[in-house]
Amino acid sequence: MPLPLAPIAGFAIRYGALAVAAYGLRRALRKGRTDQRAEDALDDMDEGLAVHRPQDRGQTNAAARFRRVIRFGGTAVEIDAAALGRFRLRKV
Repeated sequence: MPLPLAPIAGFAIRYGALAVAAYGLRRALRKGRTDQRAEDALDDMDEGLAVHRPQDRGQTNAAARFRRVIRFGGTAVEIDAAALGRFRLRKV
């Protein structure tokens, strides 16, 4: 019994387009670098969410950190997510 190619062709086109898009995205990305000062700042943050508005500048700073240890049977995984943000408006 012959195999119908129409349904298989649809999947092949869809996944082929996804593979080409992923390849193009990978080629467009540039190699980054790790800034040790930023790594130290993220490590020094307290857990939770903080928002700060300095009075002398027209900006708002925010920091968030989430740190948990999850255990799966005999294996433990630590999740440490930290983010810094700044929103600034200036008249030019």
